Amino acid sequence: MNEIISTAEGGVFRIAFNRHERKNAITGAMYLELATLIASANTRTDIRVVLLHGSEEVFTAGNDLADFASGEGTQADPPAAAFMRAVTSLEKPLIAAINGPAVGIGATLLLHCDLVYAGQNAVIQAPFVKLALCPEFASSLLLPATVGHRRAAELFLLGEPCPAEKALSWGLVNEVLPPAEVLPRALAIAAKLAAMPPAAVRLTKSLMLEDQEQMVSGRIAREFQAFSERLKSQEAQEAFKAFFERRAPDFSRFA
Repeated sequence: MNEIISTAEGGVFRIAFNRHERKNAITGAMYLELATLIASANTRTDIRVVLLHGSEEVFTAGNDLADFASGEGTQADPPAAAFMRAVTSLEKPLIAAINGPAVGIGATLLLHCDLVYAGQNAVIQAPFVKLALCPEFASSLLLPATVGHRRAAELFLLGEPCPAEKALSWGLVNEVLPPAEVLPRALAIAAKLAAMPPAAVRLTKSLMLEDQEQMVSGRIAREFQAFSERLKSQEAQEAFKAFFERRAPDFSRFA
């Protein structure tokens, strides 16, 4: 079974997570496929908009922790980094349609989307600190800029889940709908964008992001270094071990 499904029609490039039995947790192979697909959107003249989605039950649970526990995230150029580069280099509009959990990179990814449509069952969560890690994908820059420092601290430091209506009030999503209506709504908006003058759309996106491009690039590099170091830490090893053993982690011995 393909864990990533892609289709292009009417200028809209749909990319879907299809690993439902694991809550669409993203493996290294999936990251590389996502990176290739998104990068191809820049050069394909038949694509004007990219739409990411999962199912009506789940967007993505984030990184596959088994991959990370095996040391994949500590590579010099891990698959997730290729995905990050593809997303931040995308010149065309990126839309997300989310239902259910959007966790970890599934949450921070939304900060790089131009439009986000969420189901009433959507829950955004960034439990990096709970896993003894740190934010990634320039989210330590973009989230406080979007929702403010204290709300970002609630999401990052406490790892609190953010339900759809709260996400809407905080400006993290554009609209909240019944789960069955999310993908049709996102597809309708994508079709509307695809019918607009493509060069004007690309230029407008570029102008909106121009001032933050260098800061985002620098922050991604800084976070990547810190994230890689955290993956090797004893705190992270305890967090991963506790996760697989289905118990609460014990950080009491760490200073």
